[in-house]
Amino acid sequence: MSVNAVVQDGKLVDTKSKTSDATKAAANQGYDKNAFMNILCAQMKYQDPLEPTSNTEYINQYATFTQVEQLSNMAEAFSMSRASDLVGKTVIVTNEAGQQVQGKVDYVTYKSGEAYLNIDGTDYKMEDVSSVADSHFVEIHDQADDLAEMMEKFPVYENMVFTDADAIYKAFSFYENMDADAIALLDQSDIDKLEKYYKRAQELVKEANQNQADYEERQKAEKEAKIDEITNDPDESVSTE
Repeated sequence: MSVNAVVQDGKLVDTKSKTSDATKAAANQGYDKNAFMNILCAQMKYQDPLEPTSNTEYINQYATFTQVEQLSNMAEAFSMSRASDLVGKTVIVTNEAGQQVQGKVDYVTYKSGEAYLNIDGTDYKMEDVSSVADSHFVEIHDQADDLAEMMEKFPVYENMVFTDADAIYKAFSFYENMDADAIALLDQSDIDKLEKYYKRAQELVKEANQNQADYEERQKAEKEAKIDEITNDPDESVSTE
């Protein structure tokens, strides 16, 4: 009976353990089924004839690889499905510079089995996503931020004048039309401040309207007095013969 074995430096080489290690390395590097079969065939070809590997072990190795491959395929399919579900949603991703970017996912592309999210013309990997928010969540936070920006432009309360009323009216009208969930995000102190400014703006508008009415009344009275003066003064009248 002939014996085939690998000899190195006058010693038999344990090809069984080496091919087994090679199989593990191949799996770790993401080799496909063909690569695994080539390694398995090499393991069978160069196995130690004194301690041959049983057929059962080969079958177990192949079954294990098949299970790993199926799990890998399932994970890949799940990742692609999850990426597709993000289309139209707002996400926060980390770009190559380490900065966070917020935007809506326009579409998803697949390259080499990996999903990429396109946001404002730029592709990002799924692993770059740190947060996901639906449109309602983004909308209510935008409303709260917009109101805060309006209120930052309010003048000092004690220095309010009639011309400030328009901006305060707009802010209060915006507040009244906000989503209830957006209002829930506001601090009560901010709501109290807005109502205080709105009340003062109403007072200023009322005072301005009253002053305008008083002015018009004075103008009318002065005009009527002038007419009476001209009518009752003979020197001012025009005589006709």
